[in-house]
Amino acid sequence: MPVPLRPIAVFALRSGILAAAVWAVRNGLSDGRTDQRAEDAFEDLGEGLALHRPLDRGVDGVRQTNATARLRRTLRWNGGGVEVDAGLMARVRIRRL
Repeated sequence: MPVPLRPIAVFALRSGILAAAVWAVRNGLSDGRTDQRAEDAFEDLGEGLALHRPLDRGVDGVRQTNATARLRRTLRWNGGGVEVDAGLMARVRIRRL
């Protein structure tokens, strides 16, 4: 008998959001800071997903991979709308000891 995935996915999503909220409250949220250089870098991101390994970072046992993503959408409905601009930058650096 096939298992309906939609109710399971909805339950998993709700419980995941709840678990993240409980974790954030329990561990306390730290005061963040705004770095204008980072804000400018987010504005320069192109829309979509990009992954690359810079050649100048791959020396002496160091490997680095960079990833960027940006999503810009305008959502409209009868009473108005909102513009969503989400950006993500990540760096993973691995060094041999």
